[in-house]
Amino acid sequence: MPQTLSSTSMFTPCGFSPHLHTSKEGEQGGLIFQDGNLTSASLDALIQHLIPTTDYYPEKAYIFTFLLSSRLFIEPHELLSRVCHKCIEQQRLDDPVLDKARIRKFGPKILQLLTEWTETFPYDFQEERMIVHLKDMIHRIAPCDEAYWKKMNQLLQALNQKLATLSHGQEGIVKISTAVSDKLVAFKTKPPSIQREILSVCSDPYTLAQQLTHVELERLSHIGPEEFVQAFVHKDPLDGTKTCFSEQKKTSNLEAYVKWFNRLCYLVATEICMPAKKKQRAQVIEFFIDVARECFNIGNFNSLMAIISGMNMSPVSRLKKTWSKVKTAKFFILEHQMDPTGNFYNYRTALRGAAHRSLTAHSNREKIVIPFFSLLIKDIYFLNEGCANRLPNGHVNFEKFLELAKQVGEFITWKQVECPFEQDPNIIHYLHTAPIFTEDGLYLASYESESPENQTEKDRWKSLRSTILGKT
Repeated sequence: MPQTLSSTSMFTPCGFSPHLHTSKEGEQGGLIFQDGNLTSASLDALIQHLIPTTDYYPEKAYIFTFLLSSRLFIEPHELLSRVCHKCIEQQRLDDPVLDKARIRKFGPKILQLLTEWTETFPYDFQEERMIVHLKDMIHRIAPCDEAYWKKMNQLLQALNQKLATLSHGQEGIVKISTAVSDKLVAFKTKPPSIQREILSVCSDPYTLAQQLTHVELERLSHIGPEEFVQAFVHKDPLDGTKTCFSEQKKTSNLEAYVKWFNRLCYLVATEICMPAKKKQRAQVIEFFIDVARECFNIGNFNSLMAIISGMNMSPVSRLKKTWSKVKTAKFFILEHQMDPTGNFYNYRTALRGAAHRSLTAHSNREKIVIPFFSLLIKDIYFLNEGCANRLPNGHVNFEKFLELAKQVGEFITWKQVECPFEQDPNIIHYLHTAPIFTEDGLYLASYESESPENQTEKDRWKSLRSTILGKT
């Protein structure tokens, strides 16, 4: 049913690597290790572990994990401020005369950290305070090497370009039509030429599956990794003053993607319930079954699940005479693949297969992995709710955030794939703007197609005809 609600070098060839190894066990610089992996630490110790020195640079996996999860405890601009302040203290950047030899060793490392931050979490730098801290840091080290000015300009240029691309892309995405057209039910008694339906726009299921993949990858590309964390921000128990991101959750791209899933569910159901003739409705069902099967073959599990959900909505599933004309074997196979039994065991097996194919891919088509998004959100939600952010001693539960980073990091790799299929603007425009029924509109269209079977349905039909069509 409908749902409610780049720095690729930091990922190993087999996905995100959660292991941050150290040669020692126990405590090291305020960091607690177990079996060679960082498991917990105070927030201050974790911030210190992020800060490069003349002879130290944090592992890429650590940088990603901490920048992703730290926003549960401290806002990005506060974190960057503390990082810069500690760098100024430790590298004595306030001294009247700078130690140029020392700063030439430190400079490339702090520039690399800032570069990774801007590449992986560019949305953080939409805030002016972030840019101010970044520029101040580079201005302090630049007198020691002219190359730092050039590097800063390159970094800011790349950041501005990335933010502009993301912003332009968001504006360029066809806005999802929120208009519903329940009165289109009246068209069921009029000539077919009055209405426009999916088969008149695209009659080839393979093409539609490819265009759905275009939409999915385009929308995924705008979701920042931090949105997965910000969606579940709670008040930090050690900070009695505020919740991080209390003004806004900053999850607009994630929420827009869930809305797209819901729209696709209702679009599928609308397209099936609209035709006046049983034979046409059966043809549309079989068409969407073929589209769903091709989505499965491509690795587009989100569109696949939306199509199945649309076909399983009650106004569609009650059309027994229509379904009797459908060859349902292929549909049952797809339903089996997305069966929620065993915590979606079959789907998770198929997802692992697609992920493995992606790792050994020789083409962009083989790299495509578009997960069933609402289940990914649910997994992350239960990971977040099932484990405390802090341990009883006040330490940050870093072991939890390693698992979070593993899940989000895998997703980040998948969303960076370029769509290999040629785009068809007409089909994509239709997918976003074609009128859809509300749930009431779907029931009315369903009853108009196949008469109510019991008194409850008859009463509802009469009520819907009155409220939607103004008929008695």
